[in-house]
Amino acid sequence: MTTLLSHWRAWMEAQGLSRRTIDERCATVRALLTMTHTTASTFGADDVIEYLRRDMAPASRTTYYSNLRAFTAWMVKTERRADDPLAKVPSPKRPKSLPRPVAPPLVEMMIRSARTKTGRAYVLLAAYAGLRVHEVAKIHGRDIDWFNDSIVVTGKGGKTARIPLHDRLVVLARDMPRDDWWFPSPSRPGPVRSHAVSASIRRTMQTCGYDGKPHQLRHFYGTELVRAGVHLRVVQQLMRHESPATTAIYTQVDDEQLRAGIAALRPIERLAA
Repeated sequence: MTTLLSHWRAWMEAQGLSRRTIDERCATVRALLTMTHTTASTFGADDVIEYLRRDMAPASRTTYYSNLRAFTAWMVKTERRADDPLAKVPSPKRPKSLPRPVAPPLVEMMIRSARTKTGRAYVLLAAYAGLRVHEVAKIHGRDIDWFNDSIVVTGKGGKTARIPLHDRLVVLARDMPRDDWWFPSPSRPGPVRSHAVSASIRRTMQTCGYDGKPHQLRHFYGTELVRAGVHLRVVQQLMRHESPATTAIYTQVDDEQLRAGIAALRPIERLAA
C-alpha cells in the first residue's frame, strides 16, 4: 500500500498539487482501508458507503468523497484497477454554506488581545489580506513587492496571485524579515506549520470570549470589502476565487445593505417616463 500511495503522490506532485492537498488525499485513502480492512485493489462501493455514512460534518463527507474519487480515477487511468468503485457510490449533497464573518469590533479586540507580536500578525494577515492559515504560515520576505506594496500568495492548488497590501499590513511588513521566513519554525528548518497558526488564532479568539474558527477572519475580509462598496468581481479577485459563486459564500449582506438596495429600486412609472 505504501508503494502504491508513493506512486500516486508522485502523480499528484507532477500535477502541481499542493503538499497539503496531497497529504489530505493520502490520509483519506489510508483511513478508508484501515476502517474497512480492505486493500486498494479489493475495496468496493459498499466499503466506501460505510466509510462515508459515519457521523461527520457534511463538508467533511464531501471532501472525503472527492479525495477517494481522485484516487479511484487515478487507479483506473493507470490500469491498476479495471473498475471504479466510486461509480456506484452516490455523490454526497454539498452543504449550503452561509457567511460567518467575525464582527469588526471583535477583530479589533483580537488584534489588541493577541499575546505575542506573532499572534497579532497572524490575525492581521487573516483579516486584512484574507489569507488562509497555511498561506500565513509560509510567508517569506521575498513575497513582498515593496515597489507596489503587494504580496505574492501561493494558495490552494498551488495557484499564485499578487494582491495589494492593506495599509495595516504595510506597517506590519516593515518589521518583518526581508529575506527569510516571517514565521520560522522553532523546531525544524522552514516556516511554522499551518496548525500552529490556527491554534494561535483560536487562542486569541478564546481570550476575547469567542468560540470561532480562524477561517471566519477570511469571511470578515470578504464581507467588509462588499460592505465598503467594492465590486463583487474585484472581491473575487482579491479572495482568489475561481467563481463569484464561491465568493458569495464568504460575503454577508446585512439588513442595512438590503434596505439600501430596495430604496434604489425606482418606481415603474418613473422608468416609463
